[in-house]
Order: sequence, then structure tokens, then C-alpha cells
Amino acid sequence: MTRDRSEWEAEAPTWSTERAGRLSRTVDTVTPAFEPPDDDPAATVHQWDSWQVRDRHGEVTSIDGWQVLISLTASADLLPGKRHDVATLRYFYSRNGRDWELGGTVFDGAALGQRQWAGSAVYDDGELFVFYTAAGDEESEELDYSQRIAVGHGGSVSTSGESVEIGGPWTHEILLEPDGEYYETQAQSRGMIYTFRDPWPFQDPETGEQYLLFEANTPVPEGSDRCDGDPQRQEFNGCIGIAHSPTGDLLEWEFEPPLFEAVCVNQELERPHVVYKDGQYYLFCSSHLHTFAPGVHGFDGLYGFVADSLHGEYRPVNDAGLVVANPANRPYQSYSWMAFGHGEELLVQSFLNYHDFGGHSLDDIGELPAEEQKRRFGGTLGPTLRLSYEGDKTRIRGVLDHWHLPGPDEELPELAAGWPPDDPVLKTEDEPQSGDRSGQTEYYR
Repeated sequence: MTRDRSEWEAEAPTWSTERAGRLSRTVDTVTPAFEPPDDDPAATVHQWDSWQVRDRHGEVTSIDGWQVLISLTASADLLPGKRHDVATLRYFYSRNGRDWELGGTVFDGAALGQRQWAGSAVYDDGELFVFYTAAGDEESEELDYSQRIAVGHGGSVSTSGESVEIGGPWTHEILLEPDGEYYETQAQSRGMIYTFRDPWPFQDPETGEQYLLFEANTPVPEGSDRCDGDPQRQEFNGCIGIAHSPTGDLLEWEFEPPLFEAVCVNQELERPHVVYKDGQYYLFCSSHLHTFAPGVHGFDGLYGFVADSLHGEYRPVNDAGLVVANPANRPYQSYSWMAFGHGEELLVQSFLNYHDFGGHSLDDIGELPAEEQKRRFGGTLGPTLRLSYEGDKTRIRGVLDHWHLPGPDEELPELAAGWPPDDPVLKTEDEPQSGDRSGQTEYYR
């Protein structure tokens, strides 16, 4: 690390308080109300963060004619709010991107961490690389929330005419741990949520260089003049981190300064990923309404930024950055959005979260009877959104069915007339406000 801190802080593309302060739902960004599917491939488990297996170039790949999806899962018998403490990677497979079958667990029990959180997967030259977050110290007897970026490699994918099986032998390695300089350590953290997770590899199509994106926090020392010296706002220090592989080896990475920062705006920029189109780099991440700093009103939503190069000056799409938001009367309906290009369209998949709940705080869920908590939680993939995207603008134009994840060569149906739906719910009088720390412990401590 040869650059002075002030140099890279000044250069880092930033989500400014002024731009984020313009966030609002519009007919181009808000989704309709969704219900769980009648036929649910994930009926026996809670399913949330999910990702399709891709090739080294970032394209969704077909393995002997099969698509493979990996998800965070937990037993459906568990209260939904407890699922993060026992998260397990399982896989689903499909011939047509519509009809999915639940396979087994991805790993054989030897993965790193006390449990595994979100990541990504690359199928390269017959070998499966599964990048994940090693959550918790496997040497500790107590449950903890430390986070390291890890990989399981050496995996194989066996196929037949009827099914897919993922197997080992796996080799697990820690790839990255926070350095305290570019990326905050847990000991440095002052915020309500600590993040160093969600690895996502990306090969720059213009240079061929291999990178790894991840969610992190920028160190903001006490007494810093950032956020005009406001210590409360300084705790909202989310960033999108990046590491480079000088050799292209998926097991060798070196930190670079953050690709994008949201210091003074938001603490948690989850599951960052890039979609490349026509010389433009679209950087996406998910975030919660309660991780926005005081004075900035955001939503549980997908946020996007665009630049002319991977390390370019990212600017918020749609003026403020909002790409997808839940309806105001269902503020927690969906979460963990993942975008991927399909021809000229942008497709976005997510999971159904608390789809039937309009309360002020997710902590209110815990006051409900156990069966009611489960009923209100989707725990399965929602409908896939269809968006247009050009320059600095995106727009929701339609939806596909639940669990419809089109393959690269699938021709999509004609867009239905009459979009957007009548009377989208853009605002309610009592919807929850950003920056409110009351409750909101359901996710990460």
C-alpha cells in the first residue's frame, strides 16, 4: 500500500449525502405486491440469498444442459429470524430455468466458519469454485459474527438425464481478511452492523483482468472530520471493496482501495456485483432502510451506480441510486436482489422476505406467534423483474414468474401492455423511517 490515506479517500467514488437525499419511490422503481408461489421448490427450507453458477467471464453457465443455483438455506421448521445463525449452502438445478429441483448441501461439513453466508460460484474448466463468507470463528465455542472471505475449490458437478449432484473433495481456504487500513476490522467497528462478506468475482471484459468484489466498511477513526465530524453519522461507513488477482488465479488476491464508498450515507452495501453493457459498468448492491444514516431516507431496495470503467467515477442511476423498491405498504416484501443482463434487458431475481408485513420494525415480527412468523416469511424466490437500462436510467417494465431464471439463449415473452400496474403504492403515512435504530436486530448483531 503505497498511497497516502487522504489520497485514496479523495479519489474514491462516493454516494453523496446530497444525491442520496433525493431517494424516493417512483412508478419506475416500485414493484407490485407479490405472494409466495403455489408450487415451491424450496418448501422444506427457508431460502434467501441465492446465486447462479457462472463461468469465469461472469456469464450464467449451463453444465451439460443444466442450470445450477446455490442458496443460503435453513430448515423451514426454524423461526425465520434465527436462520442466519445456522445458514447452510444448498443447491437447486433446472433444465429450463423454470422447473427447479432441490439438490443437497454444497459442502460435506468441512467448510470454514461456524456457518456460511453469501457468496458466488464459478465453474471453470470442469472445476467448481464456491466463494463464501466464513461467518464466525470455527475455533470458538460461542457463536460470533466475525467474517472472512473464503473459497471451497476442487468441487465437481456430476449430471445425468434426471439430476445434478455437486460433490468434492473440497479444499477450503481463507482468501481475504480485513486489513484495518482500506477495510475495517471488527475491532475497529463502531456501527450497529459489521460487514466483510459477499465475495463476487468479475473479469473486466475490456482488460481481461480478474477482480473480486465484496461488501465492507471503510475505517473512520474517532475524531475524524468525515461527515463534518458527526460521530453518529460516521458509524454509517459502508463501502464496496475490491481485490485484484495479478495472475488471474481465482485463489490469489491483493487488496485495492474501495471501489465505491457510502460513508455518511449507509452502513451496509450488500452483495455487490457488476453488469457490463455497451462500455458501461453498472454496479449494484442491496441495502436496508434501517442502515441509512440519520437524515437520509432510503428503503429496502436494490441500488445502482454506473461508470465508464470498472474503476471509474460511479454516478447514481435514476439521479439518487434507487433501482428497485418494495411497495410502501410491504416495505420488507423482497430482499437480496441479483441483476444479470439478458440481451438488451436487465433481469433481477430476489427472495420473498416478510411479504405480508407492514410494521415499523422487523422486531415486531418477534411478537407474533411462531406459525404467524413463518406464514409472513416467504423464504423462496420471488418473481423475476424485467428492467430496461440505458445510460443513467433504469425502469421496471414487467415481471416473469417465480423461479423463472432464463438461460442466456432463452427468448423472453413479449412485454405485457399496461405497465406499470395501476396504483403502485409509493408512500404510506406510517411507513418506517431510515436511521431508526430501534429494534432491527433480526439480521446481524
